[in-house]
Amino acid sequence: MELQEIKQRFGIIGNSPLLNRAIVIANQVAPTDISVLITGESGSGKEVFSHIIHQMSPRKHGPFIAVNCGAIPEGTIDSELFGHEKGAYTGAVGERKGYFETVNGGTIFLDEIAEMPLGTQARLLRVLESGQYIKVGSSKVEKTNVRVIAATNVDVYEAVRNGKFREDLYYRLNTVPLRIPPLRERKEDVYLLFRKFTADFTDKYRTPPIQLDEEAQQLLINYSWPGNVRQLKNMAEQLAVLETSRLITAQVIMNYIPAEAGRSNLPMRMENQPKEDISERDILYKVLFDMKRDMVELKKLVADIIEHGGVSTSYTNNPQTLNQLYRDIELPGNGGDGQFTIQQPVINNNAPFNITHDAEEVEESLSLVEKESDLIRKALKKHKGKRKLAANELGISERTLYRKIKELNL
Repeated sequence: MELQEIKQRFGIIGNSPLLNRAIVIANQVAPTDISVLITGESGSGKEVFSHIIHQMSPRKHGPFIAVNCGAIPEGTIDSELFGHEKGAYTGAVGERKGYFETVNGGTIFLDEIAEMPLGTQARLLRVLESGQYIKVGSSKVEKTNVRVIAATNVDVYEAVRNGKFREDLYYRLNTVPLRIPPLRERKEDVYLLFRKFTADFTDKYRTPPIQLDEEAQQLLINYSWPGNVRQLKNMAEQLAVLETSRLITAQVIMNYIPAEAGRSNLPMRMENQPKEDISERDILYKVLFDMKRDMVELKKLVADIIEHGGVSTSYTNNPQTLNQLYRDIELPGNGGDGQFTIQQPVINNNAPFNITHDAEEVEESLSLVEKESDLIRKALKKHKGKRKLAANELGISERTLYRKIKELNL
């Protein structure tokens, strides 16, 4: 089936190369019985691709069921998937068929597979390898012929390294990996999706059509959409219902973006931006290293002056020039303007210019806690105790600033 036909059949909007590649892979793997692991962020449309694979496979006339592994309690997930015998546990008043029995000959979609308990993972691995399973409370081996499609929004390999996911199951499921791109990687599709959603909702609620001005369109395109297509669809529905003016401006769009998300996502974040705690640590380290580097350069300058009587003869013959040299030496990280200026020496123009050779080297403190405490104090002082502004200055959230103030007894 052609790419455009698949998009029309399953209601997929967009022309992103990454999206097209995912559809092509799903189409190629559908006629086989190979297990597929779909990865992608929450709200990116992973379940749609499970339907594509099922509907375009020889099992399309068989049953299909989607199971959210994260929504089933750990104590009952074995019973849900594999069934149980009467009296298998307290409350098991009768025999129950599991999903692998009822979907025999069809496809089962295991969403949020990384949330599955380790014991259940071992049972699932046996089904994938031999098609066999045992009901809870039974000793009889049952057979099933089910195709498994799994999905997750987390890094499964990282879960394997942390001992939260079986490595053998990971490689068994990951026979064909299928990555669904997040909406921020499909910029060219954002406005198309928004127009489709608003057209659907204005028709559904019988409201006038919605139009975006140029600035609002650019805002939509450049926003990072942490909730992906689901978030965009929800925003389109709210605009269709709540806004009286049908010409939507960028300011109106901002009202529908969460405040925290707005600060962190506009302009759009880089893909590999570190989390808040990591970036806070990196900022502190950078300040420390910059200060240390500048101190080393200053020491070299002083040593050169002591050894050679000045950088050049013009400095020794012209004290005003040396004063200017000290004015030009600045270090970051101190003062309300973000600059720390070395206190210049007072030079008497009428007195003979002599440089003493007795220089005392002061060992600077490299304590991360002290530097962190010092930075927070200066930020609070600069913004007159306003914690929200101080947090923005430090590049951390207000909640993290509260925690640091408490931890450091500021």
